[in-house]
Amino acid sequence: MQNHKPVILLLGATGQMGQLVTEELARSHFMTLRPAARKQEQLAMLAARYGDSVYIDLDQPHTFTSALQGVNRLFLLTGYSVSMVTQSKTVLDAAKKAGVEHIVHLGVFSEAWDCTTPHFAWHQLIETYIKHLEFKWTFLHPNCFFQNLLNFSLLKKGKFRWYTSKPCGWIALEDLAEATAKILLEGPEKHHGKDYWFSTESLDLQKLTQILSNKTGKHVTADLQSAEQFLKDQGSDSTSLDPYAYSVAESFAQIEDGRMAFIGNVKDDMQILCNRRGLSFDQWVKHHKTKLIQCLELTGDENINWG
Repeated sequence: MQNHKPVILLLGATGQMGQLVTEELARSHFMTLRPAARKQEQLAMLAARYGDSVYIDLDQPHTFTSALQGVNRLFLLTGYSVSMVTQSKTVLDAAKKAGVEHIVHLGVFSEAWDCTTPHFAWHQLIETYIKHLEFKWTFLHPNCFFQNLLNFSLLKKGKFRWYTSKPCGWIALEDLAEATAKILLEGPEKHHGKDYWFSTESLDLQKLTQILSNKTGKHVTADLQSAEQFLKDQGSDSTSLDPYAYSVAESFAQIEDGRMAFIGNVKDDMQILCNRRGLSFDQWVKHHKTKLIQCLELTGDENINWG
């Protein structure tokens, strides 16, 4: 039985999700936190704030060994790119060699085992490989992030641009981060072999814009577009788009035609993990009202650049 504090390696500690998980974990004295970044200039800031930091570039496997040394639990978080498949495979191989015990993987809301949307399939293959390597594992399955409204130019000029008329399930990153930190702290003894689902509320574009209008005091117009328009919104040069962008467009198409109707499901394991429901959109908008208004007042023609 281990008598030392578990060492937790957090990939993407300076990213949107990684920052929130790191902040949650930093409140605990029952583990050793090792936040990771791929930009060397960010390491000093992380070390000053959290007491440690480590350099890791998921596209450079030679950086893995030192980052993984002594690690017990790994939060596996990759970027919005087809490179996520190779990144995950190679870092998992290195983690196995390093003796990492528990993998907590941030995946997608993949309720259908046979879904054909590429990035959903990629995550399912990664999870299968984690099991194949006989790690103790916990898989997180979040639905659409409320925070996407703040980061991908979906809101501007008083409009909310979205690419399906059908209801989608939503989750606040604050909730997902709290649950993730709890899982990493409590470890495999409590969470090995478990899939957790994060979809607090099912809302379509009309309902989303209604709530935004009511809570921000701004008149927000629904700007419904097609999956094909999503790709156009990524930029004029379609040849330079990562396959991940095409996969997101495919997911919108499948939600619209019903093949991915499960995206509209509500499944809120926040109640199991944190003894409370996840934030509703109404509550989340209240927390982020100022930033949402700033987004709605943007007048530029920036591309959405998903991922």
